[in-house]
Amino acid sequence: MGSHDRQLGSQNVLAGLAYARYAPECTPTTDTGSFHAITVLTTLEEARLAVNQLAARTERLLSIYTPDLEPALYDQSMFIEVIKHLVLTRPFAKVRVLIFAPGRLSIDGHRFIALARRLSGCIDVRHLPLRAAVPHCAYVIADERAILYRLRCDAWDGIADLNNPPVAKLYLHEFDQLWDNCVVPESLRLAEGI
Repeated sequence: MGSHDRQLGSQNVLAGLAYARYAPECTPTTDTGSFHAITVLTTLEEARLAVNQLAARTERLLSIYTPDLEPALYDQSMFIEVIKHLVLTRPFAKVRVLIFAPGRLSIDGHRFIALARRLSGCIDVRHLPLRAAVPHCAYVIADERAILYRLRCDAWDGIADLNNPPVAKLYLHEFDQLWDNCVVPESLRLAEGI
């Protein structure tokens, strides 16, 4: 199977579920506010909860594919605290963020960007070249087992699956291929002096 076929296959794996409008198979528990197994997401609050839980369950590698480091998800106190805990308590933990619409990114006051600057050895933010042909979905992958996937980056509809290594590995492979063709944003380069 060629890389183009593999990319099309990876885009279709979760696409059917991303627009689902039925009740989630698993709902948030009342005691911890967490999701279990596969959950259909339809609101910003559900997406935030799922992103935070995926980040909290990460042991080694968190990979985020986003248009502009969406402040509604990634500039939130809970997410920032989870990321700090991850990279400061796990010796080899790494967070990679791949931005595919860097022109929309506002770094002024973005707490995740400030954290990435302070912990540049653990948090790596890059963006794809402007002319790159890229999927316009958004996803987060925790290690090689959990994934939150949104078919459209301009909507909160999607799914979170906390234990699906085959799908997580498929999208991680796509992420790695895109990562190899990206650059460090100029704004971060200037801030870091590189």
